[in-house]
Formats: sequence, C-alpha cells, structure tokens
Amino acid sequence: MGSDIVGELAAALGCDDPAVVRIDRDHHRLTVPVGPSGDRFTVDVLGDPRTADRVAHLLPGGGLNVAANYCTAQGRSLARFLADHGCLVLGTTPREDALTPERIGPRCADWGLDGQLADLERVVTAACSVTGLPYELLGHSAGAALALTAAARLGGEGPRRVLVLDTTGPYDREREPELLARAEELHELLEQRLTAGEWTVDPGLKGLFARASTAPDAPSGLPRPVDGAAPFSNLGLLHYALTRTRDLPGPTNWIHHRGHSTGGYTFGAAPAEDRFALAHSPLPVWQQAVARLGSGLQPTALLRDLAALWSDRAEPELLDWAAIRAEVVWLNAEFGRGDHDLGARLIDRSGAKVDYRVVPDYGHGDMVWSATAERDVWGLLLPRPGRRPGHR
Repeated sequence: MGSDIVGELAAALGCDDPAVVRIDRDHHRLTVPVGPSGDRFTVDVLGDPRTADRVAHLLPGGGLNVAANYCTAQGRSLARFLADHGCLVLGTTPREDALTPERIGPRCADWGLDGQLADLERVVTAACSVTGLPYELLGHSAGAALALTAAARLGGEGPRRVLVLDTTGPYDREREPELLARAEELHELLEQRLTAGEWTVDPGLKGLFARASTAPDAPSGLPRPVDGAAPFSNLGLLHYALTRTRDLPGPTNWIHHRGHSTGGYTFGAAPAEDRFALAHSPLPVWQQAVARLGSGLQPTALLRDLAALWSDRAEPELLDWAAIRAEVVWLNAEFGRGDHDLGARLIDRSGAKVDYRVVPDYGHGDMVWSATAERDVWGLLLPRPGRRPGHR
C-alpha cells in the first residue's frame, strides 16, 4: 500500500486533481465523474492507511450524504470511531446528492439499487487494487439495503462483513400480512409515479429544519391532532415529525415503529404551550446533519426497489438473500424500523453467520446521531475479540 492513498484512489477512480478536497488532517473528499452525463458522486476518505487493517465502506441512507450521516456528532462521529478502531474509511455519497432542479430528468429512472451498486463497485474495485486490504460494508437505512444487495451480488472475494443499521428486509407473509400488503401497494404507487415522470421524492427535512430555524414560533399550517383549528408551530412540527414520524402523511412514514428520533411531545392548551424534547440525539446535531445535505432528494427508483424488498416480491437478481456469504451484524432500532427479522433469518438459513439485535428505546436516526450511540450501538459493530477482521 503506497503512502499517497488519496492520490492513488483518485487516479484509480478517474478523478482530476481539483476533484480532491482536504476536509481535515486525515479526511479528504474525492469527486468522481460518471461518464459524459455530467453526473458525479463523492467518496470521503478518512483514517490512517499506515495502521489500518481493513477498509470500511460507508453507505448513507436515502436523501443523506456521508458528511451528514456518518461525520456528524456531538462528540466523536461514527466515521471517526471506525477510523480510530483500525479502519480506512471510504464513504460513498450517491449521485442524487449533487442534483439540482434543472438536472432532474429521465436518466434518474435508473438510479435505483442497480445504479447505486454500479458506483459502489467502482469504489470497491479501486480500493481493493490500491490498498490490498479486506473490506466490510456498513449501511444505514437505504444504505444498509444497498450493503446487503452488494454482499449478495459483488464478485470476487466480496466483503468480509456487512454491518446493518436500522433497515427493513422483507415482511413475513405469515406473521405480517398487513405490512406486506402496504409494501406491495407502495411498490405499485412508486411504479406509477415513475411512469408519470416523477423521478425524485423530497422527504421535506430541509424545509422543516429551515422553517423551524427562521420562524420557530410561526404557525406551520398543519393542524395538531388534539385541536384541528390550531396548527403546530414550526418548531413543534419539527419535533413531532422527528419523534412521531409514523403519524404524519408520507408514502414511507409508516415503516417506522415510531420515528426518526426518540423523544416526548406533550400537547398544551395552545401550540405555544406544547412541550417537547429529544431523548437521545441533540437537536443541534440534527441541525448540523441537515445543514450538510446536498439536494436531500431520494430517487423514486430507489424507493421503488426498497418497496420491492419490503414486499418480498423482489426477484433474486435484485437481492438474493441466500447468496449472502459474509458475516452480518444487523442492528435495528426499537422505535425506528423495529423488530422484523425475516431478512436475517433468510441469511442465516443460507449458512452465513448473522448477529441480529434490536436496540431498545432508539429511533431511526439515533443509531448514528445519539450522544450515547458509541456506547449503545457502535461497539457492537467492531470485530469480536480474538477474531481477525479478515477472517470468515
């Protein structure tokens, strides 16, 4: 492994010199071109290649990027935690983060799991050729679905481990028929939207945070469930959306058992008397993460593919659970995606080792942004004592 890992990776990925930006002392960001379309994705490189014993590829959730998802924290971020525990961290931010309104078009119809996998394969191939180190895939939310897809479909040696943070596999046809039916309906809806030329979905986080910051006490326009005549304040709606995500309209909000973040919301006699707070992830950390977003958009094709996985209607060429041979550590949040273990059971049946757990009292985003996530979650992602990172 050479001394200029960043330069060697940039060359292997076809980056020009101006495409390499230094973020911190051992943190660089590469901008990778995608053919003649003008599209691009970015790769964050963090850690000390001289002491690393493995590569950790970080895959962000839908609408997020690596900076927001993995490099934001009250203290040490998840990316820094992994770098401090022997990883050379490579985080791949998908193409949609760089989208601008005028560049949204029909080509985005191909930006589902296949499109993200193609970009990830470029990064994995370049990293393997440059570093020679074994690698693992870590994903949160939609990024975890991509990590599992890659583990099933990447050729060669493949990842040594797949680290899953709060994602949804297929719902169980026998145990969860109502959820399965909802996933099937969602898949059909998203197919219709693609046919109608709706290439992207805006989950609305950027707007929620912007309004809560600039006019926190102003009426949001959304009626509170206890009093239809009195709308949430902008700040109140933000907290309610984070802690009671499932209760708000939106095509995919129902997949959460409760919400993005654990916390309380008590209604008062008027919106100004509502009381609310987040339990695990401080609001300034959420604000910093959202401020780091690019477009914040989610490709409709990606959501369609995720719905296909949830509905268990996916053909094996999308994700063949039995083809996963890597060791899997799968950690779900009790109030995020909750306890739905069919995907883990399907991997286990194929003979791969699976450590599946549900983290109590955590919401979806708390898995990466909680002030106590390093203690409650991240330590479970490290290789077990006495087991070499590259050992199957």
